[in-house]
Amino acid sequence: MRKTLWIGIYLFLFSLQAYAQRPGQQFDRQKLEDAKIAFISTRLDLSPEQAQKFWPLYNQYSNQREANLRKLAELNPRREANSISDSQAKDMIAKRFAVQRQMIDDEEKFVKEVASVISYEQILKLNGISRDFTRMLYQRQKGRIQQ
Repeated sequence: MRKTLWIGIYLFLFSLQAYAQRPGQQFDRQKLEDAKIAFISTRLDLSPEQAQKFWPLYNQYSNQREANLRKLAELNPRREANSISDSQAKDMIAKRFAVQRQMIDDEEKFVKEVASVISYEQILKLNGISRDFTRMLYQRQKGRIQQ
């Protein structure tokens, strides 16, 4: 079953590559999300029962994380801004720390919740697997740009 899933992932990713190379077309976000699910599920070796419980927890955590990352990006000083006062800078730094604390709290909550579904070893691997997926997409996109 695992071999079949890997073959399915590779075929799916190659179809994404072919689709993405068509000029003037938008990339299908749903196909990207499906590929991510297949990639992470396979690399974590999730059973169907685990996957059913894991993905709602992961998606909720991931959405919260993305929202917090957007907040952090908004708190970066704009290059076009001439200067900000010391008190404004201090306020921005305090807000960044608050968002970062929230991110840590969210991650701790996620780990506690997901530990009832997957092992701590799988939880530890999850962050690296997510980065591997992003890196793979980046490399594929970089390869297409250079062609």
